Amino acid sequence: MADPEDKDLIDKAKSAVSERAELPGMSLMEHLDELRKRIVHSAIYLALGFVAAWIFRVRIVELFQAPLLKIHKTLMFTHPMDALNLYLQAALTAGAIMASPFILYQVWLFIAPGLYQKERRFVIPFMAATIGLFLTGASFGYYYVLPGAIQVLVVNFGHDFTPMISIEDYTGFFLSIILGLGISFEMPILIFFLAMFGIVSPRFLWKNIRYAILAVFLVAAAICPSPDPWTMCIYAIPMLALYMIGIGVAWWVHPSRRAPKEVKEPTE
Repeated sequence: MADPEDKDLIDKAKSAVSERAELPGMSLMEHLDELRKRIVHSAIYLALGFVAAWIFRVRIVELFQAPLLKIHKTLMFTHPMDALNLYLQAALTAGAIMASPFILYQVWLFIAPGLYQKERRFVIPFMAATIGLFLTGASFGYYYVLPGAIQVLVVNFGHDFTPMISIEDYTGFFLSIILGLGISFEMPILIFFLAMFGIVSPRFLWKNIRYAILAVFLVAAAICPSPDPWTMCIYAIPMLALYMIGIGVAWWVHPSRRAPKEVKEPTE
């Protein structure tokens, strides 16, 4: 039997979609044309970012393998294409980060017709917070999680063995940590949109905080390089703090807070 709270959440999502579908805007074909335009523009910005990053590909790859160089290890390749693929992936990742403000603006332009006029003022906070949170999460992964994982896995557990770290394996490991943490730090942005559309409320988020804590510690356990619970807490605390910030964001943008101001009539 379905949980009444889950059903209520689904009903709120359907209501938010149907309500915004009635906003004056574009037809289905115009939406599809707009989507195509935004995708094309985003691809152009990504290509320009890739070209700019390719110029500095050597420096980017040096930063890429810096955590390994600190423990006097280097990458090896098992396929003739591995070295080229490393430069391509490093330049593409750096280029995507460089182009992210322009790509995010294209995303905002696409969703803006589905927002009320008062909601469109959030464009600058949205872009600043999205980029800032992603870079914060990626930096946390690069400067703390990745070196810690390499120290524990390669030096501590692997000290009796000869490491043969291939470019392909290290690239996947590197990106899973950096991009994973960068995306996980976007939690307040997700809450921002869910709350702005009225799908979740601050009360709902606070009521279900125990499930959020469980999910955060499961993620922290997955990315934590050490079985030590204190080390795991170091990774979980920033994500819990972001969830609490998300509750504040939900209170700020939730329709129930704006409604009384909109219906209140001035007294003579």
